[in-house]
Amino acid sequence: MTRVAAIDCGTNSVRLLIADVEGDTLTDVEREMRIVRLGQGVDRTGRLAPEALERTFTAMREYAGMIRAHGAEKVRVVATSATRDAENRADFVAGVVDIFGVVPEVVTGDEEARLSFTGATRELAALRPARPYLVVDIGGGSTEFVLGASGVESAVSMDIGCVRLTERHLKDADPPTPEQIAATITDIDAALATVRETVAVDEARTLVGLAGSVTTVAGIALGLPEYDSSRTHLSRIMAAQVHDVTRNLLHATRAERAAIGVMHPGRVDVIGAGSLIIDRIMREYGFGAVVVSEHDILDGIAWSLAG
Repeated sequence: MTRVAAIDCGTNSVRLLIADVEGDTLTDVEREMRIVRLGQGVDRTGRLAPEALERTFTAMREYAGMIRAHGAEKVRVVATSATRDAENRADFVAGVVDIFGVVPEVVTGDEEARLSFTGATRELAALRPARPYLVVDIGGGSTEFVLGASGVESAVSMDIGCVRLTERHLKDADPPTPEQIAATITDIDAALATVRETVAVDEARTLVGLAGSVTTVAGIALGLPEYDSSRTHLSRIMAAQVHDVTRNLLHATRAERAAIGVMHPGRVDVIGAGSLIIDRIMREYGFGAVVVSEHDILDGIAWSLAG
């Protein structure tokens, strides 16, 4: 048995998984998430904001203490869209090295896709969903699209994420105006058309949705009074439910979104864009349902440390 620590630093959140890996079994010891909004303003300025870096480093210092306390033998830190795009990512790298003693890997979109696919599909066999899968990982800055049956066959990363699209189109109105929503849809649909050039989405038989936007939509669709990952994990949400939840979120005020029981405070401002991404994916690609996985790139990072 090997105890590992995986850290996923995305555009909106930084997450930690400490797990014991033995054979084909990954057992959680700790699983944590902090909304830090590292990608604040990156789409506009091309740089990581000092206050966003400090929020991220504060969460990481907490995680470093947990890793030491649990005696993890291997640590891997992976950073994704926001740090790929930032001119000053060297500041981020230096801070991570200081906290964890390891160099963060600012992974390519292809590597991000591979890790997400591994984390999301490792335990799907029990459900016997039809293959191949289209795995979509909706992050803050980008969304990864990965097609495969037992492994990655094709993948692409597109710069449509809940933070990026919110800052670009949905940040000024409460709720968003029809014109803002239409502009967001135009961006998403253009990206989805580009995905088709690389990924044979029409060959996919099962849509698997990852990350906080999808799990939040699932929690709302399931009518949960509060967030419960054991209920959302491997749930199957119908397209009509996704459409209804998305419409309601886009027509809700910030206060109304914040009052939803499953809503994490850090997602209140960006959930409209996040839900619209999964909604447009299902509409444009013709999926009648999405299988929701709570396991994603974080689990893929942990599995990568098992060897």
